[in-house]
Amino acid sequence: MEPTQPLASGPPRVVVLQGNVPPPGMAPVERAANVLYVREAELADALPGADVLFVYDFLTEAVADAWPAAAADAPPWVHIASAGVDRLLFPALVEGDTIVTNSRGVFDRPIAEYVLGLVLCFAKDLHTTLRLQAEGEWRHRETEPIADRRAVVVGTGPIGRAIGRALAAAGLRVSGVGRTARSGDPDLGEVLPDDRLHEAVAEADYVVLAAPLTDRTRGMIDRAALARMRPSARLINIGRGPLVVEDDLVAALRTGEIAGAALDVFVDEPLPSPSPLWDLPNVIVSPHMSGDIVGWREELVRLFADNLDRRVDGRPLRNVVDKRLGYVGSGAPAASS
Repeated sequence: MEPTQPLASGPPRVVVLQGNVPPPGMAPVERAANVLYVREAELADALPGADVLFVYDFLTEAVADAWPAAAADAPPWVHIASAGVDRLLFPALVEGDTIVTNSRGVFDRPIAEYVLGLVLCFAKDLHTTLRLQAEGEWRHRETEPIADRRAVVVGTGPIGRAIGRALAAAGLRVSGVGRTARSGDPDLGEVLPDDRLHEAVAEADYVVLAAPLTDRTRGMIDRAALARMRPSARLINIGRGPLVVEDDLVAALRTGEIAGAALDVFVDEPLPSPSPLWDLPNVIVSPHMSGDIVGWREELVRLFADNLDRRVDGRPLRNVVDKRLGYVGSGAPAASS
C-alpha cells in the first residue's frame, strides 16, 4: 500500500539508473536527496538500502537481474521515466511491496500529434512525395481525405484518449477497444471490449495501437487480426513492438492484405538492418520517438522530482501503477511510450 507517512529523518537515498544520456535538470533532486548515478553493471550493488530507484534508462532490461534476492533489501519505491511499465513487471517486484510509479501524462499530447501526422502522411501520400523528390521524378497523384474516415484506437488510457481527441478534431470518426465496453465515451465514442478486437478492426481505415504490453495484449495483431482488416487500412503502432506479430504483418503488407503500416516501436530495437520492414514501400519506420518533443527529458525529471517531494512529505504519489494488471490505479491503462 502507498505510504502516507513521511520518510524517516534524513535525506532519502536515490539510485538513478541512467543510460548513455544522463538525466538533465537533477539539481532539485540532488538538493533533496543523496543521489547515486549508476549504469546497468553497478545496479545490483547499489539497490540494497535505497529508498527509491529512478529508472531513467527506461529501455533497460537490467532491473529484473539486479533485483535483490532478499525482500528487505529491495527499494520500497521504483519510478520509471516512461508510461510503459512492462519491463518492470517481473515476479519478484510484482509480488513484493515495492510501489511502482510511471511517467503518465508526459507523452500524451506529443504522441497524439505524431499519430495525426502519420494519418495525414498516409492520406496525402507525403512519404511518396518525399521519395519522388529525392529521385527527381514529377508524378501527379490524387490523395485521400481524412474527414469521416474511421479510426480505431486500441488502448483507452491517457495516450489513447489524447489520440482519440486529436483524430476526432481533424474530422475522423473515432472508436476504441479496451478492457471494458462502454458507449458515449467522451474521447473515444463507442468502446468495444478487447475480445471483440477483430470486429473493431474490420471497420477501420486506421488502426492505432496504444495499449500497454501485457500477457493479454502480446501478439494481439496477428495473422487473424490482419485478415479482418480492410485492404485499404493502415496500422499505426506507437505502443509496444510485441503487440504485433511482425512476420504476420510483413506478409500482409507484401500481399496487399492491408495498405500500409507506420511503426514507431518494434520487437527488437534498434530495428535490425536485415528486417524487411526497412524496405517495404508502404511502411513508415521511426526510431521510438513519437513522444519525444523538445524538453521531454526535463519534463520526466520534473515529474520524478515532484513525486520525490510527495514521498518525503508523506503525500500521495502520482501515477501509481497496479502491478498485477500493468494498469494505473485510476483504472486507465499504463499505456506505453
